[in-house]
Amino acid sequence: MRSLSTTLFVVLLLTFVGCNQAQESRVKSPPASQPKSQNQQETWWKETVVYQIYPRSFQDSNGDGVGDLRGIISRLDYLKSLGVETVWLNPIYASPNDDNGYDISDYRRIQPEFGTMQDFDALLKGLHQRGLKLVMDLVVNHSSDEHEWFKQSRSSRQSPYRDYYHWWPAEKGKPTPRYSFFDVNSDAWKYDSLTNAYYLHYFSRKQPDLNWENSKLRQEVYDIMRFWLDKGIDGFRMDAFQYVAKDTTFPAFPPGYEKQIVKYYSSGPNLHAYLQEMNREVLSKYPVMTVAEGAGDSPTAAMKFVDPARRELNMAYHFEGMDIGNGPEGYKLTDFKQVYTRWDSAFALKGWLSIFLANHDVPRMVSKFGDDRPAFRAASAKLLNTFILTMRGTPYCYNGDELGMTNIRFDRIEDYRDVATLNGYQQVKNRGGDLGAFLATAKRTARDNCRTPFQWDASPNAGFTTGRPWLQVNPNYRQVNVAAQEKDPNSVLNYFRRATAMRRQHKVLVYGRYQLLDAANPHIYAYTRTLNQERVLVLLNFSSDQRNWTLPDTIKLGGQPWLNNYPTFAPAATLALLPWQALVLPLR
Repeated sequence: MRSLSTTLFVVLLLTFVGCNQAQESRVKSPPASQPKSQNQQETWWKETVVYQIYPRSFQDSNGDGVGDLRGIISRLDYLKSLGVETVWLNPIYASPNDDNGYDISDYRRIQPEFGTMQDFDALLKGLHQRGLKLVMDLVVNHSSDEHEWFKQSRSSRQSPYRDYYHWWPAEKGKPTPRYSFFDVNSDAWKYDSLTNAYYLHYFSRKQPDLNWENSKLRQEVYDIMRFWLDKGIDGFRMDAFQYVAKDTTFPAFPPGYEKQIVKYYSSGPNLHAYLQEMNREVLSKYPVMTVAEGAGDSPTAAMKFVDPARRELNMAYHFEGMDIGNGPEGYKLTDFKQVYTRWDSAFALKGWLSIFLANHDVPRMVSKFGDDRPAFRAASAKLLNTFILTMRGTPYCYNGDELGMTNIRFDRIEDYRDVATLNGYQQVKNRGGDLGAFLATAKRTARDNCRTPFQWDASPNAGFTTGRPWLQVNPNYRQVNVAAQEKDPNSVLNYFRRATAMRRQHKVLVYGRYQLLDAANPHIYAYTRTLNQERVLVLLNFSSDQRNWTLPDTIKLGGQPWLNNYPTFAPAATLALLPWQALVLPLR
């Protein structure tokens, strides 16, 4: 799922509860004189650029309107051309698609819409032949209610699978309240008459939570992991894993707990013991990349997942940056800088971060953090990609962001397909709420904004399918598409390729220390990266106006830009930055 940008989902449901993630005191970046850290130890998963593919929307090969594995296979040379080295594939397992594949009914089968296991094997082989790695989502906080485990579990209280899930016998009364992200009533307990009991579902009713307190369930999960790792995949992103551990006495939470849902749902009893067990039994035996999605409500909590000494996972994927600017007023650049600087500071000497501005659970980055008006779309998309590729951490690009794809902004609820939006709309309707306000919020934040079909060319349906697409194509595909941008050396696409090449060439952009400059500037994000004797300045004008920036006395330019999203550059003591200009400048 789940970028569990909890705030985003709750805003989308218009319950206005937010997650109010804990704010820690701001810590300055470490000084350039700091000794060499663990984070300068070279590892492939630190140097890689990850490209996220949403399979349903990437490329359809058979005209049914749904993207599939054969479609991805047909585009492998395109992926190679981007300069990325790792593909993260959203779930392709068998699923009833209540939540677009995050409700899994069989962890060892391919969703028939996507193809066959033979197609998967061909995809993996094709990626590896091109020097590309494959990371898959591991979705084991919950399964589908159509999984055989759950069918058996609900069949009888005496079933050997009963304790694979969380059940509450009805004779004990209604269970202690728990909040559900996707339920139309926000109620995470669903009554099931077959055995006169309630089952727990943090997400939709068709996504019952697995009981990690059951050692047999954990061994089942480890066997599933070995199945895919033995096929040769290169890692897992642990989806919503911060929520797997529960206090099975289900104590009452204080009133308003849903306003701090990450605090109360993440890092439950034995969570890190489970991860350490998983590492001992599975992960330590394979040379893989492992990503902790969510990873708690603060850098301190996230570090527990990825501190090498703890032997759990190796990369944190936090959402605090995604929780900025979800309201109609947008975001403040000073808040944006503060978040990314604080996280970098906490991980300066050990642990490792993911750097991203988009994924399948949030709006298009150029529509949220940039300016998607035609005059500024390309420049701001280039700037945002520059940020992702020059910060310390492993960069993640969501498919389409290398083109500057934008929010579609549906006007009607009938055009949406996402369970979060549909159930949120129904919830507001049931309460007699303001449906117009709900739809206005959805135009900004709904997950379908980033799930529209990939825009390959100007032919019907953007070259995604010869059939009727499962979700409407963004009408701007005639202008924003791969074919048009391939021909334009100044396109967002070709700029992205130059940016990934730059990062491969200069390890200072991978391992170098980060130092924020001019923290209070409301328009310009400036920082340096330093590795041994190499030093570079990144200047980003987060503004649709020209802005001047005076070089500090300690900054001496060392030549022409490594990267510039405008055609010319004039060195001076005060630099005139054009709207959404991004510069990567070597220093003396």
